[in-house]
Amino acid sequence: MVVSTDGETQTLTAARDRIRALKRQGVAGPYVVRVRAGRYFLTGPLRLSAEDSDTTWEAASGERALISGAQPVTGWKKGAGSLWTAPLGDRTFRQLFVSGRRAQRARTPNFGFFRIDGPSSQDKPFQLKFRGEDIRKEWAGSDTEAVVLLAWADLRMKIVAVDEASHVATLTGDPRPSNKEKDARYFLENAPGALDAAGEWQIAAGSLSYWPLAGENVPAEEFLAPRLTQLVLLDAVKNVTFRGLDFAHTEWTMDAKGYADTQAASAVGAAVEAVASENISIEKCQFRHLGNYAVWFGRGSKNNRILRNEIYDIGAGGIRIGETVQRPAETDQNFNNEIAHNHIHHLGQVFPPAVGIFVAQSSRNHIAHNDIHDLFYTAISVGWTWGYGPNQSKENVIEYNHLHHIGKEMLSDMGGIYTLGMQPGTVLRNNLIHDITSFTYGGWGIYPDEGSSHMLIENNVVYRCASSGFHQHYGMENTVRNNIFAFNRDYQLMRTRAEPHLSFTMERNIVIFDQGRLLGSNWTGDQFRMDYNLYWDVRGGKIRLVDGQDAHSRIADPLFVNAGGGDFRLREGSPALELGFKPIDLSRVGPQPE
Repeated sequence: MVVSTDGETQTLTAARDRIRALKRQGVAGPYVVRVRAGRYFLTGPLRLSAEDSDTTWEAASGERALISGAQPVTGWKKGAGSLWTAPLGDRTFRQLFVSGRRAQRARTPNFGFFRIDGPSSQDKPFQLKFRGEDIRKEWAGSDTEAVVLLAWADLRMKIVAVDEASHVATLTGDPRPSNKEKDARYFLENAPGALDAAGEWQIAAGSLSYWPLAGENVPAEEFLAPRLTQLVLLDAVKNVTFRGLDFAHTEWTMDAKGYADTQAASAVGAAVEAVASENISIEKCQFRHLGNYAVWFGRGSKNNRILRNEIYDIGAGGIRIGETVQRPAETDQNFNNEIAHNHIHHLGQVFPPAVGIFVAQSSRNHIAHNDIHDLFYTAISVGWTWGYGPNQSKENVIEYNHLHHIGKEMLSDMGGIYTLGMQPGTVLRNNLIHDITSFTYGGWGIYPDEGSSHMLIENNVVYRCASSGFHQHYGMENTVRNNIFAFNRDYQLMRTRAEPHLSFTMERNIVIFDQGRLLGSNWTGDQFRMDYNLYWDVRGGKIRLVDGQDAHSRIADPLFVNAGGGDFRLREGSPALELGFKPIDLSRVGPQPE
């Protein structure tokens, strides 16, 4: 039974209700909601429950349908100087999209950042020590928001008080113990009088003001402001498909005290959220201009698929899988989801610590053939247990992903692929990872962080990372084999903590570099195994290996076809082949044709 949104059913909720009625009448399925071309401005999220199972929601053939959480802004009039104004009444919002472009809420400074004077605050509430006249006394008590970048996290809070004599601004909330950085960068949004540059906007006294970019004709532009934080909510739903739909324009919010992030924007929700839902497919959809994450399969969701979507211009990250808490009952656990052939890019527009694909407490997921780039923190993060305690994240396979231009010198302590906790059966293989740049330390390609253990890391190509291609903070019995680590800046390989167990076995890898050093951080003790590796410093410098390791390894040119140009195929006669290295085929990396 097909229900179309262009006939007797005009809205998505009406289409849902029509399908419900048909089911109650005993009309046989399959059930399809065919969404015709057009824009559907929701006044509330589309809520699907168990009775809405076994249904396909799809765009009509050859048509695109936009599901939006926004409301147009109209009534523009020319104001003073370059400004235009529109009446809002009691309406307010934190994002504005102008003819398909995310516009900047009034920002101070317009470009770049201010710097905290010295170490960041651990006081409660947060005490921001500013320099010079960066913060003004009259901003206290207003809607001015300070956005502070702290290593791998951030905080956003309003200003309560300003002591100009001591150069201290008191913020509304408390930092987390991990929110620390010396001379940290910050900027301000929405300060009174800060609307001073083209492309900026601000709300004051029930009115929206906008300074147009060069060439913009305000009466002819479309202004969309979000009013919903979520577009679709699924609860206990099974066997539902969304295909070929566009999801856009959701808002982000914070409470009166603001927020301080732990890691990965883990407190942020998503435009499309599912709990206790199974066999949900999201295929060939587009997610853009969102305030939070795009998609989140949470508690009790399993056997779901997110395939061939494009996700971009997102306030937080792309896809969330699982929760940050562990669930003892299997019915409440999250597992066996597939995230493949997606293009995910330009994330973290509001929450810079957000992740491209964030898997928390969840197992047996397959993450493959995704292209993830242009975000400020980690591309793929798997696990949410620090150390060697219980962990429900295991047996995840991350393969054939193209992860590049990550970090962009915004945050620190990140990786192309980042893992946490003991993860037996987890495999990282055949990924292409490059151009990872951090603000200070920690721009790593593959980063097994605290307690990452019992993982297989093989056949990956990692190059041009700021800190090193591989860094294991601490963990046990990982296998690192048949990878290429190339042209990383500071070091090529790093190990931080020596422990009384085997850290890893590293065999048949190729390491080539033209700057920095081979090994960084802590290589004390003998609880690691390295052998049959090939090392080469193209500068001709002497390479010092660890005593007692690499008995069969060699220092020689691997004879790549064109390593400087990113072609890591081996020429005939490469010494790596003699050591047992198996050539890595990159032709299947990233989204593949159907």
